Amino acid sequence: MPHLENTVLCRESQVSTLQSLFGERHHFSFPSIFIYGHTASGKTYVTQTLLKTLELPHVFVNCVECFTLRLLLEQILNKLNHLSSSENRCSTHITCETFNDFVRLFKQVTKAESLKDQTVYIVLDKAEYLRDMEANLLPGFLRLQELTDRNVTVLFLSEIVWEKFRPNTGCFEPFVLYFPDYSIGNLQKILSHDHPPEYSADFYAAYINILLGVFYTVCRDLKELRHLAVLNFPKYCEPVVKGEANERDTRKLWRNIEPHLKKAMQTVYLREVSSSQWEKLQKDDTDPAQLKGLSAYTHVELPYYSKFILIAAYLASYNPARTDKRFFLKHHGKIKKTNFLKKHEKTSNHLLGPKPFPLDRLLAILYSIVDSRVAPTANIFSQITSLVTLQLLTLVGHDDQLDGPKYKCTVSLDFIRAIASFNL
Repeated sequence: MPHLENTVLCRESQVSTLQSLFGERHHFSFPSIFIYGHTASGKTYVTQTLLKTLELPHVFVNCVECFTLRLLLEQILNKLNHLSSSENRCSTHITCETFNDFVRLFKQVTKAESLKDQTVYIVLDKAEYLRDMEANLLPGFLRLQELTDRNVTVLFLSEIVWEKFRPNTGCFEPFVLYFPDYSIGNLQKILSHDHPPEYSADFYAAYINILLGVFYTVCRDLKELRHLAVLNFPKYCEPVVKGEANERDTRKLWRNIEPHLKKAMQTVYLREVSSSQWEKLQKDDTDPAQLKGLSAYTHVELPYYSKFILIAAYLASYNPARTDKRFFLKHHGKIKKTNFLKKHEKTSNHLLGPKPFPLDRLLAILYSIVDSRVAPTANIFSQITSLVTLQLLTLVGHDDQLDGPKYKCTVSLDFIRAIASFNL
């Protein structure tokens, strides 16, 4: 299908597989299809584009928005009812509270002439959130074709593998389709396809090549790279617009944009500055830290104990465990200096990078550096989890079953100094 090939780039294998599974409209399709891959790998876009291009009856539901069973089931039924009802007829709102009601109402809705003898597709985006709902929901969707005796296919879109979905009691296995990450060649092709009409395709492709050369090692998210490409392209074109260079002066264009791409490296993934702030930053030629907002680390404010937890994590990451007694106990006894002059310790620990540490060591250092007595409550553990979510700490897993979780501190010494300056 030529139109589809021009719309969906670098996903020919996945499109071909889905088209084979969908088949003809009146054919019974596979009962459930599980599509997974990392964020921005094209799962949602390919599925929606394919269903719209083939003009197949489908409903698309985001499980983040439908965070309860009732919201999810009612949204599916009402969207299906809208498909089956005529445009000039006002369809009534359907209410549904249980999955048994959903099966009964689904049969009624799909009796309509417009859906008769056609495969109906239900697309559940962010399907990992289904695991937090009722236990019968996921098995029910997997067997929906059998339960309703209707021609229906349920597509699950997720960022995690099927093995983390599979119920312990067993269930109907879906057809699993993997969307791999885009290679650098794929990203080059996709991003170059977005070139502005006022510039040549070769000129924009050269710009994308420069952009990927800078950011590909730290960011492979297509959405973020597309955002960075749009944000920094006016600066790349600046010498051409001013008449100081032409589109072939790659060296001059690179020298003009290089310092601005280095500044953009400080905000990749985080979206910590808005597009208007970034334009102001480029015009004024100021440092990103001077902008008010999260991108300036000196303005980061954390909860009281989170600061101490982060400081304790930094100490645990960069100091050997055997030095804890010396640093954090008042009466640690005499320690021979020869014990600390080992050959491998001549290299700075900061050059070797952070080392993993267990949770109990983190808490021991925390209790020793906080003046007041701190109980190991749920509040402390939730703040540790929040620091992991913010990517200030990294959970590196378990070395063995007896040793509990291990962490690494991912922030720099300047970051620690910055947060320590706020009312500690």
